Amino acid sequence: MLSRQKNRGFSHPDHHLNLLGHAWILWIEDKPLELIDKTLRDSCTISEVSRCLHVALLCVQRVPEDRPSMSSVVLMLSSDVTLPPPKQPGFYTERSVSGSPLRTRPCSANNSITTIEAR
Repeated sequence: MLSRQKNRGFSHPDHHLNLLGHAWILWIEDKPLELIDKTLRDSCTISEVSRCLHVALLCVQRVPEDRPSMSSVVLMLSSDVTLPPPKQPGFYTERSVSGSPLRTRPCSANNSITTIEAR
């Protein structure tokens, strides 16, 4: 939502990560404003963008117990409560450089891949 981009089809000239991986890189490099859409930059507050990204990264933790509940998310976004540091997201993909742009390889800690099958 901050970037106004879809995870599917996201590309960046400096790496082959999807949008979640890109957001993580910007977080660890302390560049949260680079994630948001250019049309929103002039009307936002750096601390609010940083906090939204921080909460979003907490919501995509690999271990479900590390993810906040929705009531906690509301509290985190509506107050100045201290947030725990996010860990590296558990699930994001890196597109294969040699393969098709839609081919991905898993970058999760457990290297799992979810396959959707019809009944």
